[in-house]
Amino acid sequence: MYLSAMLAAVATMVAPPRGAAAVGITHADTACAARNVPVPGRKSPLDSVSFTIAKQPVKVCYGRPSSRGRVMLGGKDVPYGKLWRTGANEPTIFLTPIPLKVAGLQVPAGVYSLYTVPGANEWEIIVNRSISQWGKENQYTDEIKAQELGRAKVKSEKLAAPVETFTIRAEPAGSDAVTLALEWEKTRVRIPIQAGK
Repeated sequence: MYLSAMLAAVATMVAPPRGAAAVGITHADTACAARNVPVPGRKSPLDSVSFTIAKQPVKVCYGRPSSRGRVMLGGKDVPYGKLWRTGANEPTIFLTPIPLKVAGLQVPAGVYSLYTVPGANEWEIIVNRSISQWGKENQYTDEIKAQELGRAKVKSEKLAAPVETFTIRAEPAGSDAVTLALEWEKTRVRIPIQAGK
C-alpha cells in the first residue's frame, strides 16, 4: 500500500520543461510529505530534487544538514569509511516509475533509500529497498542490509568554494540521463543515472 501510494505521488507530479530547465529543485511536495516526516522544529529541512528520464518523473527526497562551523565530511559526524544516510534524519530516498541504472546498478521501478560510504577520494553508493528506518548507521541492521540492490563506487572531487548546506542537484547528461551531484563543504560526488532495463 505504501509503495503504491508513493509511486502514485510520483506519477502525478508535473513534469518540468525539457532541456537544462528540466532539472530543478522543488520544496515541500506531496511525494516527500507522504513519508510522514515531522518537519517542524528540525534543524535540517526536508527538500527534494525532481528530474525526468525517458519522459518520466523521478524524485529524490532528503534532509539538508548544515556544517555550522563543524567539519562534517571526514569528521566525527560523517566519518570516512562509515555508512551515511546521505543527508539528515531519515535516509535519502528516491522514487522512480521506471527502471533506472544508478551508478551502474540496475534498479527496477519503485521507492528506494540511497546510502553512501564517504571517502577522501571515492564514495560507495548503496541502493536499498528499505525506506522506513531511521538513517543512523547503528540502525542499519542485517535485515536492512539484506535488502540492498547493490553497491557501486564513484570518485569524489574537490570544490573551490565551500557549500554550507548539503545539496543534491540534478544535471542533464545527454539523452535519458542525468548526473546527481551531491555537494557539501568542499566535496562533490557525481552519481550517473540513466534509463534502465
